[in-house]
Amino acid sequence: GDILDDYLRTDGLWILTRNKQFYKTNNEKECAEKCEAERNFNCRAFLFTRKKLQCLTLAENAKMTVTFNSTDAVLYEKKIYLLQCRKGIGKDYRGTEAKTRRGIPCQKWAEKTPHNPNYTPEKHPNAGLDENYCRNPDGDESGPWCYTTDPATRFDYCNIAECEGQVTHTGEVECIQCNGEDYHGEVSRTESGLECQRWDAQEPHMHGFTLKHFPEKDLKMNYCRNPDGELRPWCFTSSPTKRWEYCNIPHCTTHPPVSGLGSQCLSGKGEDYRGRIAITESGNACQHWNTQFPHRHGWIPDRYPCKGLEENYCRNPNGEKRPWCYTINSSVRWEYCAIPHCDGTERGIAGMSNVPVQVPLSEECYRGKGQSYRGTTSITVSGKKCQAWNSMFPHRHEKTPDRFPNADLRDNYCRNPDGDNSPWCFTTDPSMTWEYCNLKRCDDHTQE
Repeated sequence: GDILDDYLRTDGLWILTRNKQFYKTNNEKECAEKCEAERNFNCRAFLFTRKKLQCLTLAENAKMTVTFNSTDAVLYEKKIYLLQCRKGIGKDYRGTEAKTRRGIPCQKWAEKTPHNPNYTPEKHPNAGLDENYCRNPDGDESGPWCYTTDPATRFDYCNIAECEGQVTHTGEVECIQCNGEDYHGEVSRTESGLECQRWDAQEPHMHGFTLKHFPEKDLKMNYCRNPDGELRPWCFTSSPTKRWEYCNIPHCTTHPPVSGLGSQCLSGKGEDYRGRIAITESGNACQHWNTQFPHRHGWIPDRYPCKGLEENYCRNPNGEKRPWCYTINSSVRWEYCAIPHCDGTERGIAGMSNVPVQVPLSEECYRGKGQSYRGTTSITVSGKKCQAWNSMFPHRHEKTPDRFPNADLRDNYCRNPDGDNSPWCFTTDPSMTWEYCNLKRCDDHTQE
């Protein structure tokens, strides 16, 4: 696979470390190659800055040192050094557990007291014998161990949980269908072995994923879930330096039962619509889901196998109000489609009937800084669609309806909850966190 698959990526994070090397590279992959080849120290992570194309290989990761925000930087940490659980007998375990199963602190591998070790960093340079962390340099069947600081006990094993084959209390190994939106299992660790934060807690991370706002998403205990249409189940982590991470739950080998052919008409929000309408309500033809032109997007059919993203048919993969599509008009990123209702009432397709496109009734201009704006515009100045305020996808944020109850953070409408210069929103483009909205001031008479 890709060399970057072995690393955990965090945007906008810088870490302070004494032991580092600078390189000039063209991209993140070249920087990862420098980290793999690093001989000055054990490379656990690297920083890459996009503007300067600067690469820093690092001896420490975010678990081991101080972190702070830096907009241009991307931190990549080797997953093997983040795992707090062991695979098999734990020969590859590189976590930071440093006490035995009875709670006795471990002796440093490089020290000679109270025990003279057979396994040292000099004799076994590839065994990860750092500090006094539990390791398994000799392939012991009982798992990672260490020399102890108790003169009466030369060595003892460490209590490190198994990573894989996470089993329910009924004894079954858990798995997910599709993207795991319907996963209701009990896995509660991330793919790097971090314990999940409880959904009903706001420590160490504040968030909007509460039972009150997502009653149908089964946000129980600290179990991994997929409430927002991510690629697979995830959770907020119990580590202050890692806001969220995917969980490592295998895909089921059996396919989900096929529930009919999907609906050919609109019921509810139309998430099960599988008809062949491929034109928007204003008459724009839809862009094919498997192409990135004229609009780049993340709804790639291979990644979302159960969303019905075939051809260029209107679909609702993300819980929008109704089915939509990207358009082949480069100046209109996406639009809703007019789908006939299952109860027999039809909404005519604009351009193919005389039904006009409905214009929002509330005023579409703002006064002052727009903190009182309550219109329904949900497009940014560059034409990007707004992300819903109670969604954390593709951007996680803290401007949630429960934290700003008076700001009317409904749906994905442009608002100004924090006293910015004008109404704005988070965007559905993963590369653009937020943008001001495409709105004029009410006293600007150039708007017709």
